[in-house]
Amino acid sequence: MKGNPAEILLVEDEAAHAMLTMRAIEDAKIANEIHWVADGEEAMNYLFRRGEYADKKKSPRPDLILLDLRLPKLDGHEVLKAIKESGDLKHIPVVVLTTSESEGDLAMAYSNYVNSYLVKPIDFGEFSEMIRELGFYWLIWNRHPWRG
Repeated sequence: MKGNPAEILLVEDEAAHAMLTMRAIEDAKIANEIHWVADGEEAMNYLFRRGEYADKKKSPRPDLILLDLRLPKLDGHEVLKAIKESGDLKHIPVVVLTTSESEGDLAMAYSNYVNSYLVKPIDFGEFSEMIRELGFYWLIWNRHPWRG
């Protein structure tokens, strides 16, 4: 990572789930900045730098997007599809982080080129371990051409 903090965009409508995810990321001690948006429309505004996110300082390009599927205003599948169809965004790894074990959701996510699909465990210890491993893989071990 060349010493720069990784930028993570967390797209999660449930405040309790968002707080648990951010706590797990912080507990894993992965150098990063976490940006949280609470619905699909806000995620699109952040990623496409519209409205309150028009200033690049308010919407730095994430190195990793953690995306819930069940979102208000615009669901996660639509957000994922827009990301992967965008020339500016399609290279950003997107990890679906959801409670859905639906085969349909899984198939649709991969048909829209998701990089990984993870089902949130109920146990916080298991969830924390999953987040730690996820962070190390996508932000430390995995090589990105734009990160060096």
